[in-house]
Amino acid sequence: MPYGVMAWWWWDYLSVCDGFSRSAMQSLPPSSGAAGGLNITQLYDPTDADLWVLNSCTVKNPAEDHFRNSIKKAQEQQKKVVVAGCVPQAQPRMDYLKGLSIIGVQQIDRVVEVVDEAIKGHSVRLLGQKKDGGRRLGGARLDLPKIRKNPLIEIISINTGCLNACTYCKTKHARGDLASYSIEELVERARQSFQEGVCEIWLTSEDTGAYGRDIGTDLPTLLWRLVEEIPEGAMLRLGMTNPPYILEHLEEMAKILNHPRVYGFLHVPVQSASDSVLMDMKREYCIDDFKKVVDFLKEKVPGVTIATDLICGFPGETEGDFQETVELVKLYRFPSLFINQFYPRPGTPAAKMEQVPAYVKKQRTKELSQLFHSYNPYDHEVGERQHVLVTEESFDAQYYVSHNKFYQQVLVPMRAEFKGKMIEVDIYEAGKHFLKGRPVEDSKPFTASIAAPLQKGEVSGLKQEPMANGFQGPSSSMSSPSHLLIGSYSVDREVLKKLIIGVTLAAAILSYIVEKLYT
Repeated sequence: MPYGVMAWWWWDYLSVCDGFSRSAMQSLPPSSGAAGGLNITQLYDPTDADLWVLNSCTVKNPAEDHFRNSIKKAQEQQKKVVVAGCVPQAQPRMDYLKGLSIIGVQQIDRVVEVVDEAIKGHSVRLLGQKKDGGRRLGGARLDLPKIRKNPLIEIISINTGCLNACTYCKTKHARGDLASYSIEELVERARQSFQEGVCEIWLTSEDTGAYGRDIGTDLPTLLWRLVEEIPEGAMLRLGMTNPPYILEHLEEMAKILNHPRVYGFLHVPVQSASDSVLMDMKREYCIDDFKKVVDFLKEKVPGVTIATDLICGFPGETEGDFQETVELVKLYRFPSLFINQFYPRPGTPAAKMEQVPAYVKKQRTKELSQLFHSYNPYDHEVGERQHVLVTEESFDAQYYVSHNKFYQQVLVPMRAEFKGKMIEVDIYEAGKHFLKGRPVEDSKPFTASIAAPLQKGEVSGLKQEPMANGFQGPSSSMSSPSHLLIGSYSVDREVLKKLIIGVTLAAAILSYIVEKLYT
């Protein structure tokens, strides 16, 4: 790739990849010789870039509209464009994608090739499925170097695709059927993360409960293996699971959620409390199945947090159907509830069904939102003493953000010695979405990690050797044109390619989490 090329990376509708763009990679000068470098611009300054890489979400119309507008903006500024994510994978023949290079959802690890060809003026489209012996593979390798957005949190995708065929879902068109990573790969990634100072791991996928069904194993088996790797004081958080695939594992899941190093938290989307609507959605469970999951976990895991999703105004939803959903919320008073107004996605069966009027969908969404905000789920915890793990900074930069055993957000004072530590607090205030904790006097923070965390922007997975000037880097000479300087690292160009691939994969995983949180 010729030196001087600037690339701007945009991920969905939130800046979930600022750890990438603001890293030490933002300026990669060339080494001596003919070989050149790649500069990655700041996320907030795309005008300096020669090429834009735009990732996409296909869950809702607004997200796709934003994606389309970004492409138009890039073209108006005479930028080269590479697109990625679920939109071009599911609809590569859309008019606004004509002539653009596309990175398929399973080809993230080939991003450098596609960018290189796009700079040359070529259009490349990688949309095929990876297979091994006829079996569909998941995404890129888990051991690729990457830069974590938060050095204390590792996000691991355990599988791609899903087994459902929901009538409203377009993501399935892009990501296909279930493809799980092996237990060995996942355990090794977790082990490496803790060796790099991570103190919290998030497992994510379109459906964690379905993990392993394609490779002869299951989610509890994976979780018990992962628990063995978690050092004391560190925590594991499970991602979203659909009801059908968790029902047969309830006993084991309860034991796992009770484990001191696993958050007592589970995201189980119900979407509707009406069996009629669930049948039209092809969700493959009835409302009694969902209640069985919730009731069992509430009994066996006292204090467990159950998060769920609801769709308002699905085609054919009657007022009676909607009221069943209202009663479900009144019954369980979910502390974490994602309420979505139905959007018909082109190419899905639900888009061809008779639609509920827009004003009705809006009214029902408003009614559910008002119900959700009518109760405070955490008031009873005021006065409790809890252990919390501190991992982030609040949006207003006034507090550190920690989580207790049940993954409830607890705001604590911003004291440097707390970051990445397990501390003991007294809860003195409760809000709708948070608790506030006062550190217990004479209680010392407990360090969970077995190593010092990487610095923000530091690369995970790169081996380092001492250099004469005291910095870290490979032992090979900097005079070679096959090397680039990244901060205090000397990096072989092939390693750099793997680095960019790994960072891109990390961003895609973060993008997917945001996609799920806002659906």
